[in-house]
Amino acid sequence: MSAPHALWTSMLPADATFTPEQVAVGAEGNRVEFADGSTRLCATSGLWNVPLGFGNPAVTDAVHRATRDASYLSLFRAPHRYAERAAEALIDLANPNRYSRVIFSTSGGAANDLAMKLARQYWSQKGAGSRSLVVGLRGSYHGTMYGSHALSGDDLLQAVYGVDRRSVRHVSHSDEGDELETLLRREGSRVASVVVEPVLGSGAHALSSAFTSRLLALREEYGFLVVADEVATGFGRTGTMFATDDWAAAPDALIVSKALTNGAASAAAVLVGPRVASAFVRGAWTFVHGETQAGTPVCASAILAVIQELHRIDVLSTTRELGEELARLAARLTSDGVVQEVTGKGCFVGLGLRDGDGGRLSAAEVLRVVSAIAQHGVLVQPGPSAIELIPAYGFRADELLAVESAVRAGLSQIQEASA
Repeated sequence: MSAPHALWTSMLPADATFTPEQVAVGAEGNRVEFADGSTRLCATSGLWNVPLGFGNPAVTDAVHRATRDASYLSLFRAPHRYAERAAEALIDLANPNRYSRVIFSTSGGAANDLAMKLARQYWSQKGAGSRSLVVGLRGSYHGTMYGSHALSGDDLLQAVYGVDRRSVRHVSHSDEGDELETLLRREGSRVASVVVEPVLGSGAHALSSAFTSRLLALREEYGFLVVADEVATGFGRTGTMFATDDWAAAPDALIVSKALTNGAASAAAVLVGPRVASAFVRGAWTFVHGETQAGTPVCASAILAVIQELHRIDVLSTTRELGEELARLAARLTSDGVVQEVTGKGCFVGLGLRDGDGGRLSAAEVLRVVSAIAQHGVLVQPGPSAIELIPAYGFRADELLAVESAVRAGLSQIQEASA
């Protein structure tokens, strides 16, 4: 076996090595090109980041102009026009009645850290410093920064890394909020915020309307802030511009990333509702958070281009039609016994897998399934005993058929190998 090269890749053993057919060298449209000359259809939107397709001309042109005309401008202690325009566009897109301010960040994980800090400072400056607990959901994923790592509800070696989870609690989302309410009865006066993904990125489990209704009712009773992590679901992915648009009331903060720049820049943003924003303004409080690369001209220009492209393609009708096609694809796989469960919402679909005895697959077994599907020309996302389909919004009918064919062939290959 050859020695690992200089690059240390994410989420794999350190001794992992790669053949040319696994090393990406380019991407265009909905396909990724590899070092051996092969291409594969990407059914993950580039890890959710590229819903408008790789190399979208409007986005790349906007980024080129920004690098030429402004290069780098900071948001430390002063604004710049690029970021102001991007913030205004985001507020208009998300509804000015629901959000009033934007804080730029550089990743979903960093933005989750930001939101946790914001909630804790909000309560501290209101004289309720004991409200420091942040509640997340089991099975959730919010990143691997120290704060977001603590909040993520999966076992991601938090104990090994010394991640401090003493001020974090986790509850189930599958019981319509019973466990959350029990926790609040015990510690409600200490809860600063409850953070939820409308569709959990790990496994594509959508929160039920019963859970979200109860969450909002409990907010009214106990006063905590609600933070919606829409890193994976924002910008039309679930059939509305934001998954929380269907909620009866807005969250107090909305976290967006991934599709925010169509993968053109490391960017995230926290949209802050009037309850929190107005308190900081009235109190003239300083929020102590800054990231060198947050809200740069490149990031801001990419955001504006993405928003314009979403309007151009009429994103909501586009994603609703694509979501219907995905639902039919998933139904065929289920009725034929290829997969055992379908989760998710809109253009964010999870396909549940089981072994021959009906047991759940291990993470290693899921990766073997993903590899087998890739050998048949399609890239899919691994999940807990599942694979996920997160196609770009411009997927054609023939490309969806290619995805279905590759999933069937890959799973058949795994079954034959284990027989």
